[in-house]
Amino acid sequence: MHPDDAPVVLLDADHRPVGQLPKSQVHHAATPLHLAFSCYVFDGSGAVLMTRRATSKKTWPGVWTNTCCGHPLPGEASADAAARRLAEELGLRLVRSAVVLPDFSYRAVAPDGLVENEFCPVLVATVDGELRPDPSEVLEYRWASWPDVVTLAEIAPWAISPWSALQIPQLSALTPHPWSLLTP
Repeated sequence: MHPDDAPVVLLDADHRPVGQLPKSQVHHAATPLHLAFSCYVFDGSGAVLMTRRATSKKTWPGVWTNTCCGHPLPGEASADAAARRLAEELGLRLVRSAVVLPDFSYRAVAPDGLVENEFCPVLVATVDGELRPDPSEVLEYRWASWPDVVTLAEIAPWAISPWSALQIPQLSALTPHPWSLLTP
């Protein structure tokens, strides 16, 4: 299946599935509420893997963001979707994950009028494997200290994706060490 044909789960106001659309038809000026996930991968020292979206992406091309984000397939758990997308986008194997912001939701309008409208649980995770970014998904990546990323979100939220600008302060409010939310 071509990635643009992958089904995206549409949601009602109570976040219950009400239908599906191919990914290529979901994002526009009147994007319906749909299911997504965001994942922040941490290494053993507490650094977080930040990625820059490929310039070919329909939504927020070329923008720095969290490690990985996407849309769960119908019936797919957020952790399973994160494992699938980490492998596809970055060549990494998910080792541990935890949903730490289960009720995160946002709506954002890009300068070109395109709208994101997602119910988007947020995970923290660890991975293994060698980074092999798919250039159609990831333009570049950086391991960054978590305090630096929190500061970036505070002083320059416009420099990162709108979902990351909202998620990072919420993760930081949970604990200064989000990777500690992973159970051994």
